[in-house]
Amino acid sequence: MNRIFSGVQPTGNLHLGNYLGAIRNWVKLQKDYDCIFCIVDLHALTLPQNPDELRKHTREVTAAYVAAGIDPDACTIFNQSTVPGHSELAWLLGTLTPLGWLNRMTQFKEKAGKQKDNAGLGLYAYPVLMAADILLYKATHVPVGEDQKQHLELARDIAGAFNRRFETDYFPLPEPQILGEATRVMSLRDGSKKMSKSDESDYSRLNMTDDADTIAQKVRKARTDPEPLPSEVDGLAGRPEADNLVTIFATLAGRSRADVLGEFGGKLFSEFKGALVDLAVATLGPIGAEMRRLTADTAYVDAILKRGAERAGEIGARHMNEVKDIMGLLRP
Repeated sequence: MNRIFSGVQPTGNLHLGNYLGAIRNWVKLQKDYDCIFCIVDLHALTLPQNPDELRKHTREVTAAYVAAGIDPDACTIFNQSTVPGHSELAWLLGTLTPLGWLNRMTQFKEKAGKQKDNAGLGLYAYPVLMAADILLYKATHVPVGEDQKQHLELARDIAGAFNRRFETDYFPLPEPQILGEATRVMSLRDGSKKMSKSDESDYSRLNMTDDADTIAQKVRKARTDPEPLPSEVDGLAGRPEADNLVTIFATLAGRSRADVLGEFGGKLFSEFKGALVDLAVATLGPIGAEMRRLTADTAYVDAILKRGAERAGEIGARHMNEVKDIMGLLRP
């Protein structure tokens, strides 16, 4: 069976973009793939983290996976730092990765900005660790958003470099899976910016843990423009906030944007937002309630992570032994 690998950073405030762009799609994939879903806590360390908050958020992401419908008995759920092969393979792959490849990574330039000389090595080498995450399990497919596609292309390049260097077909070249219309859910306050957990305004996003009243308030306060909704998709051009809300509605409902506009075209946003509130509450409400229940039961969440780490660790250790043999490293 083909293998899926993907993960989410435990940095708090999981939101609608995380759900629609990633987690909801993973629920569908678990039927047809051997799925490994990671909480990438090592990646989170590229920014300063409060240790207690990091542990809390790791459990919260685990709860989100399960609450959204990922079966911990059918899939492997674990936190990255519990499997040493991630860090070990990242070093080995780093010896094969030219600096020129890393210098082309746009996300480092965006995050480091003008402070790149003060940025940590971890932020710069982030894509190599991401490649190690994927290749450690010889994953064949990786669900990614558009902003991570460049990193997956680098993982394919690194896998190819390893295979060429050692004249082997050991690592598969993982294929990207970009699923659904809402791979980039935008801010409720600015339709030109991606919905982000780091945005200072909590009204910019629908958190997965928001209750019904909070969801309703945020949707009703979402920025729009004064014109009624268009009747056709072409009419959304130049109207980023309208485009975003229609896309969210369509994705939550499993409908096309054209179909949604066929129903609401010509109507005011007040009416459309009322329908969107009902839809968002019906979808996120039960997930948020289950997340709150699960995060209160830390023993249950920790048991899921422990079982997942044991399985991931077995796979990772086996593959690391094979990689070391290929590279000429002596083992005990």
